[in-house]
Amino acid sequence: MIQFFTSNRLFLNSFIITVWFISLSATIFQSKDMWLTLSLVTFKTSYDAEYAMEIKKPKVSIAVEKLDGTEIEIEGYIIPLTGQLSQSHFMLSKFPQSTCFFCGKAGPESAMQVFMKDNVKIKISERKVKVRGTLLVNPKDVNSLLYTMENGVIIE
Repeated sequence: MIQFFTSNRLFLNSFIITVWFISLSATIFQSKDMWLTLSLVTFKTSYDAEYAMEIKKPKVSIAVEKLDGTEIEIEGYIIPLTGQLSQSHFMLSKFPQSTCFFCGKAGPESAMQVFMKDNVKIKISERKVKVRGTLLVNPKDVNSLLYTMENGVIIE
């Protein structure tokens, strides 16, 4: 009987330490590099009869789930969606355009669509920018991106 309680106590202590570590890690990742936190995603490949092909369905971590609907700041590269020189809706990528998600060099967790606050148009450039806005996480709809930022504002 004593061994049963001892092993359960060890399990409980181990579980509490693991949860604490995950929470601390998420906080560190968020303050250091938001892309590190957003990369805490796994993908399960399965056949989808509607599309008649295999698709990857994301499973986001608890740290990413906690960010859904919150205001974040993130640095990245603007990937234009049209040929216009200024846009209020664009992609933000962890990587420059030559290695972005759409060019096949990275995963869907490394890009997000951004909708600027009040439809303010920003000039497209190749420099890294920092954007603040509300993050929306979409792990269900395979027709949309995993991450969307609304009310975006360029802060650097």
